[in-house]
Amino acid sequence: MNKLRLLKMRNTLHTTLKQSSLSSLFSSISAAKSSPSAASAAADFVGDDDELDDVGVMNVASVKPAVLPSLLQPRVVVFDGVCPLCHSGVKWVIKADKHRKIKFCCLQSETAEPYMKLCGVDREDVLRRFIFVEGLGQYHQASTAALKVASYLPLPYSAMSPLLVIPTPVRDAVYDYIAKRRYAWFGKKEECLVLREPEMLERFIDREELLERHQSDI
Repeated sequence: MNKLRLLKMRNTLHTTLKQSSLSSLFSSISAAKSSPSAASAAADFVGDDDELDDVGVMNVASVKPAVLPSLLQPRVVVFDGVCPLCHSGVKWVIKADKHRKIKFCCLQSETAEPYMKLCGVDREDVLRRFIFVEGLGQYHQASTAALKVASYLPLPYSAMSPLLVIPTPVRDAVYDYIAKRRYAWFGKKEECLVLREPEMLERFIDREELLERHQSDI
């Protein structure tokens, strides 16, 4: 009889302690949910997991649009599309770029705007010196841009990269001399020259805009 009473007392005590523990646990969870700091920590934890995708590249959704709009692409050359000399240079790069690493955009297109904004330059700046947007926070102008583009090309063209050791002012002095006289020497067209060679358009990120504008002008 005494053993049966002791067994009942032990079971009652166990149940009471269990209910008390569960009650404390749920109270703690409720407090955590209602606490701003706890909610913030939870959000930070999820955010940290979303910062990088499974290949270690920053997720575009986690980047503020003012820094890198989701449609921007790496390795883009923004150049004067109505300049015959510039067009010839682009045509040469496309022919040499067997692995299709470099993309292009005419300065005269609206598509070029976010790239220029990212680099902190305007149209007049690019008319003087074309830009090569290599990636997030990486862009180059003038002679450095030309040599950086060459570095993505196969041999023997990539062998020009060591010319980067020449001081930038020296290289850019030669670039600027030619750039200032290009219209006088080679002329200037009314529309982007790539429209005359549609086989090149597939390498242009602004091709849809160029074609639409061309159709509207016809």
